[in-house]
Formats: sequence, structure tokens, C-alpha cells
Amino acid sequence: MTGARPPLVEAIGITKRYGPTVALMDAGITVEAGESHALVGRNGAGKSTLVSVLTGLTRPERGTVRYDGGPAPALADRAAWRRRVACVYQRSTTIDELSVAENLFLGRQPVTPRGRVISRRRMRRQARALLDEWGVPVDETARAGGLSVEDTKLVEIARALSRGTRFIVLDEPTAQLDSRATDRLFAHMRRLQEAGVTFLYISHHLREVYEVCQAVTVLRDARRIVTAPVGAMPPGKLIEAMTGERGGLPVPHTAPPPRPFGATAPAAVRLEQLSSPDFHDVSLAVAAGEVVGLAGLAGSGSHQLGAALAGLHRASGGRAWIFGRPLRTGSVPAALAAGVGCLPRDRHHEGLVPLLSVAENITMPISGRLGPLGLIAPKARDAVARRAIADLGIGTEGPAQPLSELSGGNQQKVVLARALAIDPRVLVLIDPTAGVDVGAKRALLAAAIRARAEGRAVLVVSDQLEDLRVCDRVLVMFNGFVTAEYPAGWRDGELLAAVEGVAAGDG
Repeated sequence: MTGARPPLVEAIGITKRYGPTVALMDAGITVEAGESHALVGRNGAGKSTLVSVLTGLTRPERGTVRYDGGPAPALADRAAWRRRVACVYQRSTTIDELSVAENLFLGRQPVTPRGRVISRRRMRRQARALLDEWGVPVDETARAGGLSVEDTKLVEIARALSRGTRFIVLDEPTAQLDSRATDRLFAHMRRLQEAGVTFLYISHHLREVYEVCQAVTVLRDARRIVTAPVGAMPPGKLIEAMTGERGGLPVPHTAPPPRPFGATAPAAVRLEQLSSPDFHDVSLAVAAGEVVGLAGLAGSGSHQLGAALAGLHRASGGRAWIFGRPLRTGSVPAALAAGVGCLPRDRHHEGLVPLLSVAENITMPISGRLGPLGLIAPKARDAVARRAIADLGIGTEGPAQPLSELSGGNQQKVVLARALAIDPRVLVLIDPTAGVDVGAKRALLAAAIRARAEGRAVLVVSDQLEDLRVCDRVLVMFNGFVTAEYPAGWRDGELLAAVEGVAAGDG
């Protein structure tokens, strides 16, 4: 139509290869001004490469990127790119040691009238005005490293808006947020949309696509499969587009079958009035051959309780036993010696070493067993890794591939493989499917079910309903206490009400 406004951003016929790997093949996307547009696809589909092209960090071999109908800036003109687009990544780009104000104006700090030194007073004043303008409830003098994940993302959004961009890419923004923080982020996004901000929203949580987005683009195998209004893509059709398989790859949605080890199975985990600053007087038992869910929002103590069993958090009171033997919390070596394997909450900081190979990461806790006198025999190490690669379906070129080259879902599988390498009797999975695609979710949760069948005790710490459906029962934590227990077959509303600390019938 004559006079119609061009798309805010348009990528056409984008092709990019990395050696023999085709990252994008004739792919593209069109994002209209003022919308929240979802970009979805399984790990390795090409999402990260497309974002890198849209933000001017990667030059495609073929194809065109246009902003507001005009050509994109030259790659070297970083200031022009920053005025057009910003990306808030899953991993924060703020500098922990600096204040919020210093992070907002890093590299462009206001100076004194004579222009000789930075004016910290002006910087704080401008930061406060910027945060107030965009509704970010954060103290401008606070140290960035002390902010919550939610507030850190809001500060990064405000920093992008202060540079003039009105197009923001959100990469897995809720991966480390509980449901309440996610709701607050969505409310903030809606306010910004009303003020003229456009979002490209990348997430593996398809429920969020329907909640906050108006359009969706699906990538699969480096190609664009479809772009459509969200209302025209019901969940089954969306998953089918992502996977190429009719019916998609759903995670389990029904109660698990009866436990093979029965009610007489020994107590693998027993806690008696275990306490710390984050949880209080927790007493529970998990049997061998049982999967128990531990559900709770941030601040409930659920993550810290799971971390205590894995040696990542120290209890200040109470006692813990693994198969009848006392467990010293706060010690990873003690947890490993007791047979506790763990998939930690944050794979980037607690679960992997990106510069090492797949095999080195998988075998790290058992390196002393892979050769005489503590020396590692490469053949033995690679044999262990190949078995894990096959068992978990890890997408890799082989044991020697650097872990940093794998997609997020495959990195998560490597972290799980490392936990399984010790042949654990107890497996603790903390937010196991955060930030991974539907195929990886299925594989990770299937591993929990296999561990159960092998007689291991499994603790799944999560507030994601899909994760909890594989459990024989779910314990709910609120404000540091275990407040409810639900057997398999619970209703969504009932469980969510307990997680939120309200009765199911409350308005």
C-alpha cells in the first residue's frame, strides 16, 4: 500500500557458514514497529547467528538487512548499530563492580563543564532520570553485582533505550527468573511497547510466546520455516514447525507409572530439621527409585536446599543422610564421595568449563579413575564421553570438540553427563530445562525417568510445571519452609496456588 510504513527491521536471504557448518541458509525475518516478535527454534536452528547478523556483529555471505526501509550501517560503525538495535543476553553484560549509574553511561560518562573529569553528580542525576522515565525501580548508586537477575535485565534495557534504540532483542530473558519475576518483566515490556519500543523475543518457553508476543518466526535447520501471527500458530502447530515432526516433541504431561522399587525402597536421602539462612527446619525423605519435585519461587529456599545436598550450599543446622550415612553440606567433594550427582542451576558459572573439550567436561569428576597414578588415558576418557554422547543424544562432532561450540541445550546435556559420570546414587537436578529447546527438554527429563528406573533417587528443583510432571510427588516450599506435598496427578492451579503461597480458591 502506497505510503505504508516499512518494517522496523527486515532480513532477507541471509546465508552464513562457519567452515562446513551451515548456520543460516536463505533465512530471514520481518519485524514490524511496536510489536513483540518471537524467534523460536530448537538449539542449533540458527537463532544466535541471525541475531548476530541483526545486531551487526556478523557479516552474512549473502543477504540484506534493512532498518526502517534503509540499508543497515557498515559493520565498523558501532555507534550507528547501537542507535538501531540492542541485545539483552541471557548472561548479563553489566560490570558487577560498578554502580548502576556507571553501567548505564559506561564509555559516555557526563563530564564537568570544563570537560576535564567525569561528573559523578551529573551521572547519578541523569541515571535517576533515565530509570524513572522507563519505570525501572533500581537505586542508581547500587552496585550492579548486587542486583537481582530481573533488575539487571531492566538496567540493560534502560541502557539500550538511553542510546536511542527502540528495538531490543531479549535472549532467553526468563531463564533465571521465577514466575513472579517473569510476570513483572512482561508487565514492563508491555509498558515499553505502549511507549513505542519493539522487541525480538527469544525463548524456549512456548507459553511465554503466547503471553507476550504478537508474531512468531520459526527457524529450523538454518532456514526460516514460517512467520505468522501468534494466534494463527496453536502450540501443536508451532512445535511441529520447530521439530519437523508431526505431533512435535512434548515433555511428559501425565503422572508417571508406579515406581518399580515400591514402598519398601530404602531412604536414599533423609533430612532432619535441616536449616540455613534460606530454608528452615526441612525434614523429608526421598526413596531409591523415586523422583521428588521441589517447587518454589525465588526466595522460597528450594534452590538452596537442592544446592545443599550437592555441596554447593552450607546448612547451619539440622542433619542430612545419604543411604544412612551422614552428609556434610557445603562440600562438593563430600557430596561426590556420598554419591550425589548434580546438574546445577547456572551451567555457565557452576556446571562447565567452555574452553575444555566435551570429553574433558564430562569426565572431570572421575579424571582420577581414567589411568594409572592419576594420569588420564585419552582413550579411556574418550570412551566414557562417547557413551554419554550416545546415551543423552548430545549434538557434537565428537569428544574433542570444544564445549563452547555447542548449543545451549547440548551444553546442558554435557553438564548432566558429568553428573552421571560418577554413577550417582542420588541425582539433584536444579532448573534442568532452563534455556533449552523442546527436544533438549525431552531428553533431560527422560534422563530423570531412566535414573528412577535404575534405582537412583532423583530430586528435581524447579517451578516449571513441565519439569514437575515427571515426579512421583512434589513438595512445595514457601518463605523457606516446606508447606505442601502433592502426589502425581496434581492439578496445575492447585500446585501454582501453593507455590504462590495462596489457597487454590483465592481470587
